[in-house]
Amino acid sequence: MALYLTEQEVTALLDMPTALDAVETALREHGNGTATNRPRQRVRAAAGILHAMVGGITTIGAMGLKAYTTFRPAGARFLVLLYDAATGDLLSLMQADRLGQMRTGAASGIATKYMARPNATTVGLFGAGWQAQSQVEAICQVRPIREVRVVGRDPERRDAFCREMSARLGVEVRPARSAEEAVCGVDVVVTATNARQPVFDGEWLEPGVHVNAMGSNDLSRREIDVETVRRSDLIAVDSIEQARLESGDLAPAVEQRVIAWEGLAEIGAIVAGRVPGRPKPDAITLFESHGLAIEDVATAARVYARARERRIGTELPL
Repeated sequence: MALYLTEQEVTALLDMPTALDAVETALREHGNGTATNRPRQRVRAAAGILHAMVGGITTIGAMGLKAYTTFRPAGARFLVLLYDAATGDLLSLMQADRLGQMRTGAASGIATKYMARPNATTVGLFGAGWQAQSQVEAICQVRPIREVRVVGRDPERRDAFCREMSARLGVEVRPARSAEEAVCGVDVVVTATNARQPVFDGEWLEPGVHVNAMGSNDLSRREIDVETVRRSDLIAVDSIEQARLESGDLAPAVEQRVIAWEGLAEIGAIVAGRVPGRPKPDAITLFESHGLAIEDVATAARVYARARERRIGTELPL
């Protein structure tokens, strides 16, 4: 029978090292051509949107669907359906808010692992919300981070975020005095916001920095400016096909002929060793993250296996 897992059960079963390993596997398989991913589809209604993402990884024997709604006033609600790729059996139905948060952070962590300088110790973070938490956690797993400078619109929320993440990660997480301070002199810049306009000036980026931009998955939203794109020596996306449909960060640069879609790298090709992740030590590198269904599938497969081992969840006659 299919196994139903609640949000609380998924949270108990999934940690960042597991998410990082699952996402790295998914991206490597994508780069090797042994994973299938379909771009996100959206159906709009008066009060919100239904989003659906489908993918499969033959080498791990799993395929699946993530569906989520963003409606007023309920907010976002996520579900993953995990299937056995050999039999077509439904293995699990799981709530997936935490799963999505962790795999999104893990994607930036893997990009940082392959694209940032090995001795990176400082991070400038834009955003102090739910997604920002896993971004910092993942990056701290793959680099010896000592300091994180945080920019947030709400000072109270930002300060609470800094206290919580400092305690959780054992590194100095502190408020930045300005957006410029968050960018100048750091090794990794992360944008995890809902911004519709760029949150920093690309002129501030210093040689050798790596940028993870993960908040824009719609053409109406932008976190980085054209100058950031122009100055980047290597730009990676999780999927060129998907970036064409929803990269509000990159579309203006394409329209201005600063870059071409065909000139982008896919992070899977970097993880698979087909494309170097850091062209030279002082290169500016950019990872534009939109999220792939195969990342959800790979992570859900790990959660499901662990749930079976620990006899957690509720069996459904499906």
